[in-house]
Amino acid sequence: MLNDYFAESVKHVAVKAAEFIEENFGAVRQSDIVTKDLNSLVSYVDVGAEKIIIEGLSKILPDSTFLAEEGGGGEQTEGDVRWIVDPLDGTTNFLHQIPVFAVSIALQVKGEIVFGLVYEVNRKECFHAIKGKGAFLNNEPIKPKEPELSDAMIATGFPYYDFSKAEEYLRVINDIMRSTRGLRRMGAAAVDLAYVACGRFDGFFEYSLSPWDVAAGALIVQEAGSVVTDFKGGDDWLFGESIVAGSPQIHQGLLQLLIKHFGS
Repeated sequence: MLNDYFAESVKHVAVKAAEFIEENFGAVRQSDIVTKDLNSLVSYVDVGAEKIIIEGLSKILPDSTFLAEEGGGGEQTEGDVRWIVDPLDGTTNFLHQIPVFAVSIALQVKGEIVFGLVYEVNRKECFHAIKGKGAFLNNEPIKPKEPELSDAMIATGFPYYDFSKAEEYLRVINDIMRSTRGLRRMGAAAVDLAYVACGRFDGFFEYSLSPWDVAAGALIVQEAGSVVTDFKGGDDWLFGESIVAGSPQIHQGLLQLLIKHFGS
């Protein structure tokens, strides 16, 4: 089932959604924006892109269920074969016309992520991975770099609604600024993870994320040869609301800093 043809079929769906997103770039009015929660925004573009994706993926796997950010998959979010979808990762960037946002699609079978695709809309870059078959950018194999932590470029995302661990986060950031080449905040976790997979970033960490933010990107990172865990070094990164990713050496360095400040 999971082969190149499958990947191309999913990419076709993602591209169709991306074209809709592009068509509406800069066209969303303030009155079109709804605040779901503190600093969590949604517009008709998110909802429309999600509808396109769900309709397309339902044709590929008719009996599958959906866990989608905007709830377009209905109430049936559980199932042995489930898509995990973020139709527009980086909504705030999109609404502010900052060109860093993506479509993120993952497939979970019996609890395991077996396929992931991140389509960065502006650069038209398609990152994808099939479990056990490697990671790719526009169908070319990718792998991360393996620098020392002192030479690493690290990505993160700042807390925007859950500030309960803000002090710990700031202490981690202070240590990372002093011990790496630099720290970046792109505003789209799926893009951050895809960039780790191909070596543009060397590591990534963030907390208070949702499954649709990380499901696809994390598999791409793993299939490229890097490591993904939660902040404690465990496997609860999909639903545990914390994630750290990087090549083995970088991951270990970041994890030590996170455990130092967040605890084990």
